[in-house]
Amino acid sequence: MTEKREIICIGCPIGCMLEVSMEYNEVEVVKGYSCIKGKNYALKECTNPTRIVTSSVKVINGELNVVSVKTESDIPKDKIADCIRELRGLEVEAPVKSGDIIIKGVAGTTCNIIATKSIEKVL
Repeated sequence: MTEKREIICIGCPIGCMLEVSMEYNEVEVVKGYSCIKGKNYALKECTNPTRIVTSSVKVINGELNVVSVKTESDIPKDKIADCIRELRGLEVEAPVKSGDIIIKGVAGTTCNIIATKSIEKVL
């Protein structure tokens, strides 16, 4: 049984409309891509969709009261809710440096949550 999916590629600014034919959860044919990023995106999105998660975390005694954070790399789409649950209510003490690990191995993955901004401590 062949399944057809239509997805829009987010691999580059063109945003190609891709048509993916799948057989038994395996990608058979990808049509509509303008560059190899489109084909690779379709293969990944249809077999193992992942996303980068961005959020913010409360900072205690900092010049700002929140710091922006993100996953170091993509995590499986089905782990996003678990990731957000772990971030909810989390507080870190200033100072925070960009690149600091805020959570190691979030949501049972090997991916860390890192700070994307530096926040100095208020004395």
